[in-house]
Amino acid sequence: FSMASKQAAGDAEKSGEKSRRLEVLPTDNPEDESCLTFILHGEDHTLGNALRYMVMKNPETEFCGYAVPHPSERKINLRIQGRDGKPAVDLLKEGLGQLKGVCNHVVKTFENSVATFKADHEQDTQMEADS
Repeated sequence: FSMASKQAAGDAEKSGEKSRRLEVLPTDNPEDESCLTFILHGEDHTLGNALRYMVMKNPETEFCGYAVPHPSERKINLRIQGRDGKPAVDLLKEGLGQLKGVCNHVVKTFENSVATFKADHEQDTQMEADS
């Protein structure tokens, strides 16, 4: 989750509020778990678009979309509908897991590139000092 959402959660804890990061909206048919709307508090387009993309990559997803209700509200509404009765909660969990994997890969690749750059830069600096 983003730094702003961590700060918002921290502010809520300081004020004594118990923050709810994830909320599931009630549906007309509580027995149908394949179509749900989730509210992710303290989030914005950064997570919304990335998570929508990851959930839609799953072939068991019929639909996934998100909306920011109002620019001044730090929350997104995420709607997920599964194919053939696939529970929306499962699709959300899988999408979050895949997104976490992508983020971990990006961090690892970045750290390796920085280490390589520093090692190459050190050699260049040492060669200039020897000349």
